[in-house]
Amino acid sequence: MADAAMNEDDLRERIMAQPERVLEDPELMRALIAANERALGSNVIDLRGIAMERLEARLDRLEDTHRSVIAAAYENLAGTNQIHRAVLKMLDPVSFEEFLNNLGTEVAQVLRLECVRLVLETQVHDEDPALRRVGNVLCVAEPGFIESYVQAGRRGPARAVTLRQAQEGSAAIYGDAAGWVRSEALMRLDFGPGRLPGLLAFGSEDPHHFRPAQGTDLLAFFAGVFERAMRRWLA
Repeated sequence: MADAAMNEDDLRERIMAQPERVLEDPELMRALIAANERALGSNVIDLRGIAMERLEARLDRLEDTHRSVIAAAYENLAGTNQIHRAVLKMLDPVSFEEFLNNLGTEVAQVLRLECVRLVLETQVHDEDPALRRVGNVLCVAEPGFIESYVQAGRRGPARAVTLRQAQEGSAAIYGDAAGWVRSEALMRLDFGPGRLPGLLAFGSEDPHHFRPAQGTDLLAFFAGVFERAMRRWLA
């Protein structure tokens, strides 16, 4: 009994010396509140306990929101750095052929993409008037192809950047790689007055890489830089 009393006295002294440690321990506080409710009996409602439970639930929600905001901030920062690296890599080549090859290799690797295609509309008609492929990156299409492909029969204002998931990509754009394209980002390109539009297509085998709910600011920035680079080559 004497030992038990000494242990209780020692515990009491430790709690009195550092009461904040009790307050900072959620499990201990819940145990104390539960003990208090049991002491009050079933006929007494402890409004303070109810208020604390609600505040605790609200704090948990705020902490979850805080973690989500931090995670989104890190993700946005990583995406921004990735786009900046891709832009710098895109501006390295000194010839148009190297520019196109670099787009489908090193730039695609930086962006973690399996397929990058550039579609240019032209008035020139070959044996296949709809579309002919040039090289591994460049596609040439007849006027109106880009509008039809991007809109896909949907009405509404044209968007500069379209993100969507697909069962498979277009063979006209992705060629042999079309079978495993599960999501794509389509960026309309304006090469200036008197020139037909272009399209930059990013294809990924990950169906969640590009989704309609994602933001498009970074891709719009990349497309804007690409437009300016292409205008110099086309000039």
